[in-house]
Amino acid sequence: MLLSCLVYSVVSTAATVSSSSAANPRVLILGDSLSAAHNISIEQSWPELFRHKLQTVAADAKLINASISGETSGGGLERLPALLQRHQPSHLILELGGNDGLRGYKFSQTQNNLGDIIQLALKRNIAVLLIGVRLPPNLGPLYNQRFQQVYEQLAAQNPIAYLPRFLQGIAADRAEYMQPDGIHPTALAQPLLADKVFRAFQDHYFTGTASSKSSN
Repeated sequence: MLLSCLVYSVVSTAATVSSSSAANPRVLILGDSLSAAHNISIEQSWPELFRHKLQTVAADAKLINASISGETSGGGLERLPALLQRHQPSHLILELGGNDGLRGYKFSQTQNNLGDIIQLALKRNIAVLLIGVRLPPNLGPLYNQRFQQVYEQLAAQNPIAYLPRFLQGIAADRAEYMQPDGIHPTALAQPLLADKVFRAFQDHYFTGTASSKSSN
């Protein structure tokens, strides 16, 4: 798979959100190819579109996109301490786990890794937005259902924001929204993804709430 690490400038907030961090957020995105402009330009990707949206409500917001195509929850966990030290984010958007599912990793392994990522962030008073992803339907409904439970349980067990079903309304709705591999959204779908993330982020961190309630 394409190996790329993207770094931008945008946003921040935490479980206990200070007025300064809400006004000047510094956001770190830790994701895989869904967030790493896979086969599209950086300018078309949802993180870049999200950055522009974020700066309409927080002009001094900063966004660091540390997403890498092919990344797993374990890889993200290994990279996170250095990223936190270097970038000092106020918010973390966590979009990982899909490659774990595709590679048949144990659900408990993925859940533990994502849980450790969340705890590393929360211990630094970094607000977390967890993005739930789905797997291709050919893996079967039972496998997909158990995979979704990983995210649901993490959201229920931690004081974080949760955006479930990231690709709902995209993956199965219009063919032009998905690349031929059936996994990665096209450039046409990126504005829809950016809108989803921005709404979730705004609802939780710019309305004075930072709970584990979910946004569709």
